Amino acid sequence: MSDASALGWWGVPLAILGGAIRVGTPLLWVSLGETVTEKAGRINLGLEGTLLMGAMAAFAVSLASGSPWLGVLAAAGVGILLGALHGALCSLNRVNDTAMGIALMLAGSGLAFWLGKPLIQPSAPGLPPIALGDWSDLAPLKAALAINPLFVLGLVLAFATWWALGRTRFGLRLRVVGDSENAARAFGLSPTAYRIAATAFGGACAGVGGASLSLVYPGAWSEALSSGQGVMAVALVIFARWDPRRCVLAGLLFGGASAISPALQALGYSQGYYLLAALPYALTLALLIGLGKPGPSHGAPGELSLNR
Repeated sequence: MSDASALGWWGVPLAILGGAIRVGTPLLWVSLGETVTEKAGRINLGLEGTLLMGAMAAFAVSLASGSPWLGVLAAAGVGILLGALHGALCSLNRVNDTAMGIALMLAGSGLAFWLGKPLIQPSAPGLPPIALGDWSDLAPLKAALAINPLFVLGLVLAFATWWALGRTRFGLRLRVVGDSENAARAFGLSPTAYRIAATAFGGACAGVGGASLSLVYPGAWSEALSSGQGVMAVALVIFARWDPRRCVLAGLLFGGASAISPALQALGYSQGYYLLAALPYALTLALLIGLGKPGPSHGAPGELSLNR
């Protein structure tokens, strides 16, 4: 009898827990970065391209250097460059941040596919998990408790970001820029500088989210690696009400929804596989319909285009 069969239905919540962390880590990082970006009054829809570029850069550097952590740093660096580029271009007159984000998403995705073609076959060193289940002999339990180190870092960063936005001078000024550009200028602040910094931070987080995809789960590079997670993260920010702490719960929720189908298949239940696999995307659609009401959104920065 296999370990999964021995656990029976107890294996389902364990598999969902492990899957929530594995799949939810990139969503956590991307939604956290986008939260800060939108707190400054700007939307970056190019996160899908940044996610793929980060995944490709992390895999390439890890393969070349043998160090996955250098790959994570490279992914963050690529994300900073793309985020700063988005922030700088959107600061120009008559440039729409939504249209520019879509353009950068297509450009980043295409560039990642082109540069990453030689990386499809090789295997790069991955990030070692934090093993919390070594006390057990059951493989499903060990797998569920093999924690992605980037999830732990993302958890710490989420609470640090929440504290910084509410307790530091820079965070308070960033929120002023996002709520009212006129008020920010009256205080002598430069909205352009704060927004470029915020989009650069958001890009760095999206790049690290991509590193989680190529170096942890699924742990390889392919053109279909992201599965639209960069776009889904924008919806998660709305669901989290622009609160970095809630990004953790949002990422785990959508990650858990993605893990339901594989968990049931491990027990031999394959009926409705495609329907269950579509659950995260159906959840995203339902979220947008439920929260997409006319008028200002609760908790949304005043300068966001969705409030106008």
